[in-house]
Amino acid sequence: MDLILWRHADAEMASEGEDDLSRQLTPKGEKQAIRMATWLDRHLPEGARILVSPAIRTEQTAKALNRKYKLRDELVPDSTAQDVLDLIKWDVEKGPQGRGPLLIVGHQPYLGEIVAKLLGMQAESCAIRKGAVWWMRSRLRETQPETLLLNVINPDFI
Repeated sequence: MDLILWRHADAEMASEGEDDLSRQLTPKGEKQAIRMATWLDRHLPEGARILVSPAIRTEQTAKALNRKYKLRDELVPDSTAQDVLDLIKWDVEKGPQGRGPLLIVGHQPYLGEIVAKLLGMQAESCAIRKGAVWWMRSRLRETQPETLLLNVINPDFI
């Protein structure tokens, strides 16, 4: 199973009293989303499932890809890495239950925490830049699940 994590692009700062979910992309963020979406469209298989946080900034990021996606409440900014791993049915010890590529458009810190858990990093979290994509693949190696990092790409380098 391929797991592709896409952090939302650059977003406006929250105003006092503003709901965090209503924050929108900045003009810079819109450009980042378009650049990453263009790259993803070339590499992401047609049948990939796409799950997106209901925050406006993540939905705007995902819309740049111009593919069907599902909003999932389990992907809000306050979610934990374990919430997301439970949603996608991925056990750190046993590997994923699902098959096929899955793209998640979400937030820090849980995206970085997922990377750290799946790659067996010492740190609790990994820094993921706004608009960046981390592409990982699960495979069995001698009956043990193993997660490989296939690609990390930042919109500033496209």
